Amino acid sequence: MSNLLSSLSKTIHASLALAILLFIGLFYLNGGFAFDTLFWSWLFRYIHVIVAIMWIGLLWYFNFVQIPNMGKIPDDQKPAIGKVIAPAALFYFRWAAALTVLSGLVLALLNGYLHDAMTLSIGSGIPKHTAIGIGMWLGVIMAFNVWFVIWPNQKRALGIVDCEPELKVKSAKTAMLFSRTNTLLSLPMLLSMVAAQNLY
Repeated sequence: MSNLLSSLSKTIHASLALAILLFIGLFYLNGGFAFDTLFWSWLFRYIHVIVAIMWIGLLWYFNFVQIPNMGKIPDDQKPAIGKVIAPAALFYFRWAAALTVLSGLVLALLNGYLHDAMTLSIGSGIPKHTAIGIGMWLGVIMAFNVWFVIWPNQKRALGIVDCEPELKVKSAKTAMLFSRTNTLLSLPMLLSMVAAQNLY
C-alpha cells in the first residue's frame, strides 16, 4: 500500500480504477442504463465537478495560504516557491479553469439550456436558467482573468518571462489583485451553480 501511495501517478490511477469499478457496480445495481444524453450529461457533470474542485481549490490555496504567508518565508527560501511550487500550481490552475468552462458549456448544451443560460433567461424567464447563467458568466469572467490577466502577469512576476524590476513588482500586484477578484467572485459563482441545481 505504501508503494501505491508513494507515487501520485499510481494513486491517481488507482483512484480512477476504483471509480470505474464503482460505476460498473452502480450500473449493474441499476439494471443497466443507456449511453444516451442522460449518461453523457452525468459524465460531463462529473468532469465539470472534478476540474472545478482543482481550479477553485488552487485559487483558494493561493489566496488563503501562499500569498498571506510569503512575507513569513526567508528570502533565501522564496525561490523554491517562485521557481518550483508556483509554476506547477499555476499550470494546473489555468488548465483546470479552461476545462471547467469547457465542460460546463458542454453540460449546458447537452441539457438544452446553453442559450437560455448565456442570455440569463431574458425572454423565457426561467429562474433556474437565470441562476445557472449568472454562475456560468461569473465562471467565464474568472477563467478570462486566469488566462489573460493572472497568468501573463505571473510569468513576469515569477521571472518566467524577463522584464524590468519595476514591471515585475507591478505584475505581481496585478496578478494578486485579479486573483483576489476571482476569490471575491467565487462564492457568488458557486451559490448560483448550487442554487440552480437545488432551489428550482
